[in-house]
Amino acid sequence: MKKDCHWEHPYTPAPEYSKRVAYFSMEFGIDPALKIYSGGLGYLAGSHMRSAHDLNQNMIGIGMLWKHGYYDQVRDEESKMAVLFRERYYSFLEQTDLVVPIVINGHEIKVQAYYLPPEAFGSVPLYLLTTDEEEYNDYLGRTITHRLYDNNDSARIAQSIVLGIGGAKVVEALGGADLYHMNEAHALPLAFKLYGDYGSVDEVRERVVFTTHTPVQAGNESRNIDHLHAMGFFGDVPLDVVRQITHTESDEFGYTPAALALSRSANGVSQLHGQVAEKMWSTAKVKPPIFGITNAQHQGFWQDKKLKAALDVNDDEAFRSRKRRLKEELFSIVADQTGKLFDPDVLTVVWARRFAAYKRADLIMRDLSAFYDLLQGDQPIQILWAGKPYPEDDFAVNLFNRLVELTQDYERATIVTGYEMDLSAAIKKGADVWLNTPRRPKEASGTSGMTASMNGAVNLSTNDGWIPEFARHGHNAFVIPEANVNQHTEVQDEHDHRHLLQILRQEIIPCYYEKPADWLQIAKNSMREVFPQFDSHRMADEYYQRLYA
Repeated sequence: MKKDCHWEHPYTPAPEYSKRVAYFSMEFGIDPALKIYSGGLGYLAGSHMRSAHDLNQNMIGIGMLWKHGYYDQVRDEESKMAVLFRERYYSFLEQTDLVVPIVINGHEIKVQAYYLPPEAFGSVPLYLLTTDEEEYNDYLGRTITHRLYDNNDSARIAQSIVLGIGGAKVVEALGGADLYHMNEAHALPLAFKLYGDYGSVDEVRERVVFTTHTPVQAGNESRNIDHLHAMGFFGDVPLDVVRQITHTESDEFGYTPAALALSRSANGVSQLHGQVAEKMWSTAKVKPPIFGITNAQHQGFWQDKKLKAALDVNDDEAFRSRKRRLKEELFSIVADQTGKLFDPDVLTVVWARRFAAYKRADLIMRDLSAFYDLLQGDQPIQILWAGKPYPEDDFAVNLFNRLVELTQDYERATIVTGYEMDLSAAIKKGADVWLNTPRRPKEASGTSGMTASMNGAVNLSTNDGWIPEFARHGHNAFVIPEANVNQHTEVQDEHDHRHLLQILRQEIIPCYYEKPADWLQIAKNSMREVFPQFDSHRMADEYYQRLYA
């Protein structure tokens, strides 16, 4: 029986959070069991939905029900990375009576909404959209919602239409929202749907707010405007009107400047990113000011409760014991995957995130001889990598495979696959040092370092994203001095590599092995000081007070 849906919550919304907000995101990392996320954007959205629930906010999530998820990261016969797509089924999702029509490439497609109840994972209600219904759509139409971030341009456009226009129609059927929040510009077609409804840019701007997540130009989508128009990206809005209201003169249509032109408020996801984004989009003809609302993560979901209990009573012995146990649990996963036995007494460095070029997964290996020296000797390190490249990103996949080759003969270095939420949590809990090496200022936020800090891992990072708001070198983190961003990237990389090795050799390694009490204090400082500023309760409140106000 299909669920009869209304805008409802299992609580009465708090007075300060009474505004009805529909939060649109292409991915949500709500729980490991629900494979509709790829990485940081989804983790962030999941924490937001959990905190919105905990704070009794009048918010719902609008997302996509990806039949194949992102992809399963597995190994081939040579232990290199392979990609597996498989169908997913979820008994905890409820089929609803919400079926809405949209038009894609001149064909009517029916969008079915499934409901994720709040009691499943402690989130606000989520409505997940799919076209994969044999009752309504032909095979091609059903494939639209198969793969998150499909590599085919037309499929990606169709996915945005499903999320934006299909999602807006679902919200209408639920009784409407006061505000539509686009978490990245994937849902941009919703703004054109609203323009078609109200016939006024001002009316659209009254209802739309926008969060941009990346200062990397390639991460801001743009496509041929005629292709978008033919696909139905702009709904019923004529192309000349689209150009007029988005101030688009060329044939290349940028999603982000259009989203800015049609939003009343916009934010970046750290204070530094807010400044970078404001400068980056300063040439946009019409846009609201871009300010920073720093990302955060849900402490209750990500933090190990026993480690926190030891910290709360300042029981150093219990803290050490629990951290060692968390390392052992991580190392059992490493052994199972790679056949390598990591030692819980050895300083463990982790690099784990999306394999994007600017994040420089192999920065520590820039000088291989120096790197291998770190793995040996009386005070060695052991290092673990993890992360999921975009499957069609040859550079990232080749880098992953290169790390496999360069570490296969060394017992203290390896890379694991399957970087999903559960492995992510285990890695953060088992790390001593959380290595973060983006080329500044390309990292918008970097929330993985926050959840690492919540579990007694010490950040070693370039001064990018959220790090300038948190880190005090030698007190709760270690910060690589800033390179000159105007210099060639090779010069920047050499600068950052040199200082990275210097900090490891001269500060971190001696402290860990020779002054364990000092190291413990740094880890505890990190764990204490990440809260409450980088807990998603603060972030969820700030969105209501600043972006939605």
